[in-house]
Amino acid sequence: MLFTIAVVLIVLWLLGLVAFPVMGSFIHVLLVIAVIMVLVRIINGRKAL
Repeated sequence: MLFTIAVVLIVLWLLGLVAFPVMGSFIHVLLVIAVIMVLVRIINGRKAL
């Protein structure tokens, strides 16, 4: 679930970078959140549900 959210944020960042260059700071915040989420996922490892 966390990985899916990170991927969605990265896709939104890429879309925003191309389509809406005015919103640059918001897009970079999304990128930072996505990177942090991926790092948390890597550090914690995969947990069984």
